[in-house]
Amino acid sequence: MACYEKGERFWPIYKFRVHRGRKGEPKAFSWQDYRDLIVRARTQLGGPIVLVWDNLSVHLMPPMKEFIAASSDWLTVFQLPSCAPDLNPQKGTWALMKRGIGNLAVVNVDHLAKSVKRCLKKIQYRPHLIDGCLTSAGLIMDG
Repeated sequence: MACYEKGERFWPIYKFRVHRGRKGEPKAFSWQDYRDLIVRARTQLGGPIVLVWDNLSVHLMPPMKEFIAASSDWLTVFQLPSCAPDLNPQKGTWALMKRGIGNLAVVNVDHLAKSVKRCLKKIQYRPHLIDGCLTSAGLIMDG
């Protein structure tokens, strides 16, 4: 999650799932993983959340919709239109991260995960980069 607060710096809140190819190991996040990430963001940020996200099938599952409805006192969700990656500022954030590790020769999956975390941390302290992602998506924050 890329968190923004007016007048504050970008704050990434993320969870990694490293898939090692083991039998029965989940490959992707479940709706519960996304729910837990949203709850963690609320705890860390200490206030209401306005969430803008794409139409990933897990985001649209009935249990997720029920969670969103039950949390309406502190959670407002805006669903992006289908097939509109240019409206998603998170795509720009991931593009910055990928550029930051583009020529990295990793030893193993754990090394890759550590490199991604380090790159996100670097981006966090360069707010003009994230402002650019917001602007390119047409989301300009008055500051």
